[in-house]
Amino acid sequence: MMYANSRDIRSAQIAPHEHLAELVRRHCVHEFQKPVAPWNRDAFEQAMTAWGGGRPLLLDAGCGVGWSSLQLARRYPDHFVLGVDQSADRLARSKPGAGDWPDNLCFVRADLVDFWALLRQSEIRLARHYILYPNPWPKIGHLARRWHGHAIFPTIVELGGVFESRSNWSIYLEELAQALRIVTNREALLDQIDVEEPLTLFERKYRDSGQALYRLSIDLGTE
Repeated sequence: MMYANSRDIRSAQIAPHEHLAELVRRHCVHEFQKPVAPWNRDAFEQAMTAWGGGRPLLLDAGCGVGWSSLQLARRYPDHFVLGVDQSADRLARSKPGAGDWPDNLCFVRADLVDFWALLRQSEIRLARHYILYPNPWPKIGHLARRWHGHAIFPTIVELGGVFESRSNWSIYLEELAQALRIVTNREALLDQIDVEEPLTLFERKYRDSGQALYRLSIDLGTE
């Protein structure tokens, strides 16, 4: 099996979804009230204990196998990095430099929707927030499954911090920029990037397959 054989995202959608603005505005009006699962609350409390509150908090949301979390912990030694993913299998997979992990890193198995909601309930503000190569849900009917189309999106914005997302589907980030503009009335920076040191395994594979890679960034503030 060839390594660099990842296909471009294929979708009948060739521009930001026509119903995105309506959906985001509806989520802004109606507060997200899904009950938090007990196991997610337990995972959150363990994560908060590991953090201790002494350093700025960096969240690597949907960290997968955790390569990105490790690199971010080394890049920002003055921050405490939480790598959160719902898959125990992904989190358990081997990682580079596993015998020499930085002490400012904690991996957490939890559902992101509940984890974000618990951060908000606890009035915790993030210093940095990463969503790297999320599932793009490229079918037109899947808009509400994308994070910016999900009811949790206003909560994500409310957590603040320097926010960054990356994708190999430019439309995903164009929609994310539009959703952020609706919620914050501010413009995010969206650009195509050349990656020398990939943050994730997906980023490495997409790059080596010759795909274009895109990054969105915006400072949502810490107050």
